[in-house]
Amino acid sequence: METKGIRQNKTALESGKLPILKENNSCNFYGYDVENLMKETSELRKIITKRGTLEILIPLCCSNDPVRYLTFRKSMKGFSSKTLTIRLKELEKSGILNRQSFNEIPPRVEYRLTPKGQDLVESIINLLQWMRKWSTS
Repeated sequence: METKGIRQNKTALESGKLPILKENNSCNFYGYDVENLMKETSELRKIITKRGTLEILIPLCCSNDPVRYLTFRKSMKGFSSKTLTIRLKELEKSGILNRQSFNEIPPRVEYRLTPKGQDLVESIINLLQWMRKWSTS
């Protein structure tokens, strides 16, 4: 016979969402594979903690307009063109950014968030809101 708590946690596991704790409940993530979560954390870290990634993503989330390469260059002080180019290519390859180049002189390249990128940025904003809420400053 399953207890109510285990049944709720199995349902949460099947839905892919962590169980929401109610007041006075202990923290219980029954059924989650710690090793798998750590691998996923490692993959996430590879995407968002590289130098320049957040500086690229945040301006894109604050506008519906595409952002041009030159705009990134001007706003990202202390970043080399090489670092910026590498990071933009990585984000495009990961499906986070969409790159559109125009056959113009001088060349024009614009970047937009993909739906996957929009989800990522929304999650980052949620983490920032969490930080503000629990910050002891």
